[in-house]
Amino acid sequence: MSKINTPPYLNFPRVSNFNISLRQIRDSDINDIIDISFYDATQATSLQQAIVMNSKINKDYEDGNSIHWGIFDNRTNKIVGTCGYYRGLDKGEGELGCVLLPHYRGQGFMTSAMLLAIDFGINNIGLKRIWAITSQENKKAIQLLERLEFTRIRDLDDNDVEFELIR
Repeated sequence: MSKINTPPYLNFPRVSNFNISLRQIRDSDINDIIDISFYDATQATSLQQAIVMNSKINKDYEDGNSIHWGIFDNRTNKIVGTCGYYRGLDKGEGELGCVLLPHYRGQGFMTSAMLLAIDFGINNIGLKRIWAITSQENKKAIQLLERLEFTRIRDLDDNDVEFELIR
């Protein structure tokens, strides 16, 4: 049985490909992502609230419970969204979540980001199971998960659906 390599790491992992980079979100990035800043299913409504949420997310990382990246366009170095693993790491699993700013949708950013996160989860953390939950109405997220070879495994309460990466 291989060992699970949970956060925190000596250096916060930065992973990238030609188009995007996943890196830690800095306070200077937060103003650009207030609209997509969430913690415990609550959305930020102000810069101060988003900064507090990011601090909680960073504490979760330091406690070994999650890893949350900003997704950056390598051409502009602008943040376009977020993704990461938010629970289950201590059991060798990870719930993968993501949010993209609306004006960057349809440009391949999230597909690239999720592929990088999946690779990191499998090859660096050592995850044996990766899953995602979205609402039945979020057709774009469902299409993304299916494109990434996730399989719908069950319907949940509150009109949510769970997907699992089957490899």
